Amino acid sequence: MMDFPKLEDLSVAGKTVLVRIDLNVPMTGGKVTNDTRIVRLLPTLNFLLKKKARVVLLSHFDRPGGKFVPDLSLAPLVDAVSAALGGRPVKFGVDCIGPAAQDAVKKLKDGEVLLLENLRFHAEEEKGNARFAEALAALGDIFINDAFSASHRSHASITGIANYLPVAAGRLMQEELEVLSGIFSSAQRPIAAIVGGSKVSSKLELLANLTKTMDTLIIGGAMANTFLYAQGYKVGKSLHEPKLKSAALKILKNAEKNKCRIVLPVDAVVAPELKAQSPCRITGIDKIPDNGIIADVGPASVELFARELSRCKTVIWNGPIGAFEISPFDASSIGLARAIARLTAAKKIRSIAGGGDTIAALMHAGLADSFSYISTGGGAFLEWLEGKTLPGVAVLLKSGAKKHKAKAAR
Repeated sequence: MMDFPKLEDLSVAGKTVLVRIDLNVPMTGGKVTNDTRIVRLLPTLNFLLKKKARVVLLSHFDRPGGKFVPDLSLAPLVDAVSAALGGRPVKFGVDCIGPAAQDAVKKLKDGEVLLLENLRFHAEEEKGNARFAEALAALGDIFINDAFSASHRSHASITGIANYLPVAAGRLMQEELEVLSGIFSSAQRPIAAIVGGSKVSSKLELLANLTKTMDTLIIGGAMANTFLYAQGYKVGKSLHEPKLKSAALKILKNAEKNKCRIVLPVDAVVAPELKAQSPCRITGIDKIPDNGIIADVGPASVELFARELSRCKTVIWNGPIGAFEISPFDASSIGLARAIARLTAAKKIRSIAGGGDTIAALMHAGLADSFSYISTGGGAFLEWLEGKTLPGVAVLLKSGAKKHKAKAAR
């Protein structure tokens, strides 16, 4: 088990607690269109508020490039956080450091919540600047990291604040670490991973690590085209990476060596262009026309994938297996999601999904609540599956090790 400090390890009553969260949520017209990330923060926030802590929320939003961008202010999120907290008032600070932030924190009372302005309005945040981290830390007594989805970054608010304050994982961070660490340590086997997306180049490390840890690896999306091409299939005008032919063949060879079964599509939905309602047809992967584009895997492939997964006990999914944003090329991702949902409901598998596009595909299919676990991490989830230690997690583990050492010395 991973050893890291948790909420219960710190005395928070009457203390000013800085909570790093991720409010980088989808918005349209100044309104939140999906509050999942906010709702999943409630266990941490409710715990702190019940203990009468003074809660100061720190978050980034989008990529303002280190300058103030009015459209990227966190101010519109105050109402969404308040609504998630059952209507509890949420105050707003117009900056995250300096006199404005200090004054807002000073006025905060026990059991109240304050949201500070976008951390990324300061370039020092993404640079991991120590002085910026120290200025943030000066606002509080305790630091809680509940932003797993941002913990693959060595940003000041992720790794720096812990140098100045007692630190612990929030409930969401704790849940993510306990579930995801179990993938490689205690998951029931056979275990399968589904990897989709567009480019092999963006997931080379992921694929290499999964061939060592998975029993079955299903590859879909445009990424599969490069593997088909490497095996000698014609892929027409489909997106693929010819320069990665040798890399794809090496992954296939290593998978065989590690007794990891790689499963590729056996048919495809081919269209002249990736356009909504574009005329398309289903064909075997050995009959892709020269002027055709593989827009989705075909029904025979979905059946094959589902059959492979039915033999497993644990399934991990990262990346849709077709151009799900464009109808009718969402059929395979929806079909596979339904198959996994049925296996999950029947308690035949434990299903874990992560990554922005994957979650978007599951929500599109109306099945986001039908999986055993949905990770809030995008890049963080990907890097975890690559076998990397995330900087934000490393800080927590270091603090856990210090606590364990201190206990042993008593």
